Amino acid sequence: MSIVIPTYNEEKVIDVLYSRLREVLDEIAVPYELIFVNDGSRDGTLRELLKLAKKHAEVKVIDFSRNFGHQIAVTAGLDHARGDAVVIMDADLQDTPQLIKEFIYQWRQGYDVVYAVRAKRKGETFFKQLTAKLFYRTMQRLTDVDIPLDTGDFRLMNRNVVDSLSAIHERHRFIRGLVAWAGYPQIGVPYVRDERYAGETKYPLKKMIKFALDGITSFSFRPLQWATKIGFTVAILGFLGAILIVYMKLFTNVTIQGWTSIMVALLVLGGMQLLMLGILGEYIGRIYDEVRGRPLYLIREVYNFESVSPSPNLLKSTPR
Repeated sequence: MSIVIPTYNEEKVIDVLYSRLREVLDEIAVPYELIFVNDGSRDGTLRELLKLAKKHAEVKVIDFSRNFGHQIAVTAGLDHARGDAVVIMDADLQDTPQLIKEFIYQWRQGYDVVYAVRAKRKGETFFKQLTAKLFYRTMQRLTDVDIPLDTGDFRLMNRNVVDSLSAIHERHRFIRGLVAWAGYPQIGVPYVRDERYAGETKYPLKKMIKFALDGITSFSFRPLQWATKIGFTVAILGFLGAILIVYMKLFTNVTIQGWTSIMVALLVLGGMQLLMLGILGEYIGRIYDEVRGRPLYLIREVYNFESVSPSPNLLKSTPR
């Protein structure tokens, strides 16, 4: 089994996380590796990871050249994982290691993907919980892919699913969406998500908005279709308004004075045009990123890997 754990400024959590994982995995009694991906941390995260790696051969560390983001860090871990089953989890202990036992049980029942469903979220603000619910339900309505509600990246995947994800090289990645898109037998396991053990959330509002845009634009063309429909509707209303104005001018004594109506029309039409251009720009920007063909991530060094399989997603790996 491989456990993939992206880390960014999590030095206060590393030791506790390792001890809890070790306790659970020793009970399961299967060979395992822990793959920590240091995503450009600015604190002592790498130092703490290397301490563990020197003491325990099963601890493996991938050190990025800079911060590439959570989803890319997960991708790097999947590219390097060698287990028949691979678990993705965050380092902040909101994803309880104890749930891995249930993952293993369901996996042995024949499911290729076992994902955790957040039945309750402790330690999160009302705003965070509300926006999360709205996001998942909006995604479900916008896309043709059946992405499970209230699920994160905490999940177990069989080797065939991991290989399928590693063959996908798109840059703006939405892992939980890609797993749903890939298909395979899947089942959810409800759990109560704990508070962060230490540190601060790595998903402030700005990153949450970007993450939502990546998810929507990766799996739905409906915003583009909306742009066409809205533009067509506004054009019809404008044409009807022009007919009304001409009729009033020619056949009635009512005339439109002043600039109010003109300004309202200009502001409405101008706002709609800018909105449509913004939607087009989001998609075009993502096309540009894909066309450049840059690697998804750059690795400064890797630790405790006996050998590193070449992957189209990375530029270079230097084993130690």
